[in-house]
Amino acid sequence: MRYPVLALAVLLLPGCIARTVANVATAPVKVAGKAADWTTTSQDEADRSRGRELRKEEERRRKECRRAGNEEC
Repeated sequence: MRYPVLALAVLLLPGCIARTVANVATAPVKVAGKAADWTTTSQDEADRSRGRELRKEEERRRKECRRAGNEEC
């Protein structure tokens, strides 16, 4: 009973160890990539933020215009 279990462990264990070693070796690269993603802003994100700022500024100007009673705004 012990020999089949040992034989199976000998066959499966190297693959498991190799996978673990590969995961440990690539972990710093994955972490650095995530950090770069978190710290940088994509062009799409920048465009959305700028559009949001412009809409808020436009709304603020409209409110000021209404308060002042100007029909020309």
